[in-house]
Amino acid sequence: MGALTQAGDPEEVILEMQRYGQRDERGFTLIEMMVVIAIMVILLSMAIPIFSASIRQAKEENFRQNLETLNRVIYQYTLDKQKAPKSLEDLKSAGYIEKVPEDITGSATWETEEDDSTIMSLGQKEGGLYGVHSSSNKVGSNGKAYSEW
Repeated sequence: MGALTQAGDPEEVILEMQRYGQRDERGFTLIEMMVVIAIMVILLSMAIPIFSASIRQAKEENFRQNLETLNRVIYQYTLDKQKAPKSLEDLKSAGYIEKVPEDITGSATWETEEDDSTIMSLGQKEGGLYGVHSSSNKVGSNGKAYSEW
C-alpha cells in the first residue's frame, strides 16, 4: 500500500499507521543521555575527593621520608667526619646523597638549623648543620605546619 491518504482496507490502514508510528530504536533520547551524564557527574564528585586525599597522603609520606633521610645523613656525616656539614651541598659532594631531595613545596628549599656550638658526637671538632625542616608554612593532614615536622 502507499500513502495513508489512499482509501483501502481498514486493517491495512491500521498496519500502515503502526509502521509509521514506530520510531527507530538505534539511538538514545536526550533524556537517556542526560541521566547517564548525571550519574557520571555524581560518581566523579564522590571519587575526586578520595583521589585528592590519596595524592596528598603520598606527597606527605614522601616529604616525611626525605626529612628523615636528610636528618639521618646529617648525623651520619657528623659522626664520620667529626664535624657537622656547613650546607646540604656538603652532603652531596661527600657522596652521602645523590641530590638534595625536594621539600613538600616541590623545590629543594629546606630551612637548615645551624649552630656552631651544637655537638652531635664526642669527637666533633666543628659545629654546623644539625637538622633541617620544611620552608613551607602550609598545614599538613596532621594539623601541624610542615615547617614544624
